[in-house]
Amino acid sequence: MRVLFVCLGNICRSPTAEGMFRQHLEEAGLAGRVDVDSCGIGPWHVGKSPDARAQAAAISRGLDLSTQRARQLCDADFTRFDYLLAMDHDNLAALDARRPSDCDAHLGLFLAFAGFPDRAVPDPYFGGDDGFEEVLDLIEAASRGLVEDVRRRLEEGA
Repeated sequence: MRVLFVCLGNICRSPTAEGMFRQHLEEAGLAGRVDVDSCGIGPWHVGKSPDARAQAAAISRGLDLSTQRARQLCDADFTRFDYLLAMDHDNLAALDARRPSDCDAHLGLFLAFAGFPDRAVPDPYFGGDDGFEEVLDLIEAASRGLVEDVRRRLEEGA
């Protein structure tokens, strides 16, 4: 099973989701069965570490994002991953526009797994530190729901 988190530049929301989801997989005993990655729609931050504010907020919750490096979405991601989860509607539209006809991956908004099918994870980049805390709260809720969905799919496929 493979999960890809997608945001605009891959320095705030999607690396936070990657780190948080990895932690939830560890706690659920599923870490060895699920590959997790993140990327951005655009190329602006390729090779850079997550935003320092995102890293500080993550550290406060026991997440270390420091080894992650931003990368851009590529065509192979549509066949490599089982889930491509967008942080907002614009990211989802970009995924839909690039989706190849033979792609059978689940494309959707990440917060659907927290019971918010139409809600976006807000981009905290241009705001204050409290925005990064809100993002962590939302991502944590969605991560719990996604773990349960992944667990169910793994059990069905076993």
